[in-house]
Amino acid sequence: MSQRPLVLVTGLTVGDYLLWNWSLNANHAAIALVSGLTLPPLALATLCLAALAVARLLGNAAGRRTIRGERPGKAAPVRARRSAGALAIEEAAAQGPPEEPSPRKLAA
Repeated sequence: MSQRPLVLVTGLTVGDYLLWNWSLNANHAAIALVSGLTLPPLALATLCLAALAVARLLGNAAGRRTIRGERPGKAAPVRARRSAGALAIEEAAAQGPPEEPSPRKLAA
């Protein structure tokens, strides 16, 4: 998955912080207020995206270990479930379309 959202939100957060810092030092109260109010949500979004990226990296690393066979006990059931699912799809396709109901009316 792309890291563009993390880079974009991090850039916005840094830019907002720099704008807030500049506006405080230059006595621009309105700009300082607006940038100060937008800074906490941007910082929170940056932290959440960073945590998601770290979790994704850890998940990918764990997945690579399973594929290489370092933990064969964990990898086998996943393959078996996928094979069973593929087998069920093949069996359903082999049976063909469902039969059409009889045109006769049933007696009550």
